[in-house]
Amino acid sequence: MVNLSYRLLALIALVFTMGLASIAFSQATKEGPVVYLAQVDGMIDLGLAPYIERVFTEAEREGAAAVVLQINTFGGRVDAAVQIRDAILKSPVQSIAFIDTRAISAGALISLAANAIVMAPGGTIGAAMPVQSSGGETTAVGEKTVSYVRKEFSATAESRGRDTLIAEAMVDADVVIPGVTDRGKLLTLTTVEALKLGIADFEAPTLVLALEKLGLKGAQVVETSVNWAEEFVRFLTNPIVSSLLVTIATLGIILEIRTPGFGIPGALGITSLGLFLYGHTIVKLAGVEELLLAGLGIVLLLVEAFVLPGFGIAGILGLLALLAGLMMSTLGEGFTMDSLFLAAAQVGASLVVAVALSLLILRFLPKTKIGRQLVLDTGLTAKQGFTSEPLSDHALVGKTGLAMSDLRPAGIAEIDGKRIDVVSDGGYIEAGQSIKVDHVDGNRIVVIEIARGQTEIGDTQ
Repeated sequence: MVNLSYRLLALIALVFTMGLASIAFSQATKEGPVVYLAQVDGMIDLGLAPYIERVFTEAEREGAAAVVLQINTFGGRVDAAVQIRDAILKSPVQSIAFIDTRAISAGALISLAANAIVMAPGGTIGAAMPVQSSGGETTAVGEKTVSYVRKEFSATAESRGRDTLIAEAMVDADVVIPGVTDRGKLLTLTTVEALKLGIADFEAPTLVLALEKLGLKGAQVVETSVNWAEEFVRFLTNPIVSSLLVTIATLGIILEIRTPGFGIPGALGITSLGLFLYGHTIVKLAGVEELLLAGLGIVLLLVEAFVLPGFGIAGILGLLALLAGLMMSTLGEGFTMDSLFLAAAQVGASLVVAVALSLLILRFLPKTKIGRQLVLDTGLTAKQGFTSEPLSDHALVGKTGLAMSDLRPAGIAEIDGKRIDVVSDGGYIEAGQSIKVDHVDGNRIVVIEIARGQTEIGDTQ
């Protein structure tokens, strides 16, 4: 009876152990390999590269079997596609391009970088001749740019064992492949043609079937998306937004140099400049050189504003250094003369707009009620016992007085026995020099220096 009981307990324990093992095996089978899914959809811009890099980094850290790039795009920026291509080639994680439904232009380069290409029925890949857009118009680029992009495609195809000549024919209409494409025609392949020529590996209507064909049946698909920080960077690096930031930064700096003190224009300009450089640093356009050049420009402009009189050599050099740093920050990897001229045109247009706006603002804003409220008046300290008098009307024009402080260009002058905030007419005036009110511009009293020994009619001193 005792032996029977032991046998019964042993049988129950065996059944229980087998049940647990069966559940564990079933769960493991159900889970299968892990695959990360990233969407390459719509316009390929600079903000997309950090997202793709993050997905590959996470997939490698979590030991994922593969990263699938679900592609449906008409293309976008070449430099953004090159960054994504580099991230794919450098990653040890298996990469799969699932073209659903098209991989045109920059999308073709990203697809060629993947270990495997699976195309949905009716898909297309190719048509990657580089062009440049300016002012809403699209024009052809020079031979240097075409040559650079052609070799990027060729090297990418070569790294994955694909036909390099076919890859080049997608970029350059002068590449001839007998029986495939003639001179003067860019190569674009359908799904059937891509399979026939060995560019695509499989055809599959859905992602699930595509994974099955690649030996990843039952894989757990981890869907990813662009996070808020990456979305913000995409916003900052948008060509329209970045041009607007350059305009605001330049406008703020010009206004700050031409007006006394440090106020809203300077803060707005520095903030816009910081946002521009931050966004372009994240997408690896602005590096150490660009940041140092822009920083040197800011330092020279500050020297011009607070140390040296007027707007001279330091201010001009500072503005040029700043604009050069901003221009270089818009250039991507492997830039050519075409992209250099385009970047110069964009920054130049922003500068022209900023200068025009600054002239209008300096002329008309101080005369408005809002403008008078925005300008910061320079007052004396409490230790000196009083502050400067409020600005009066045009009755001060023509009157003379003494500069009570250095005018760089803003400072304090004594006129009719009253201390008043004044601004020199672009030049540096030392304290103690005789001055004359040249004109009143809104709430600014503009003075000029009276040369020693010069007699002024109407001198009130």
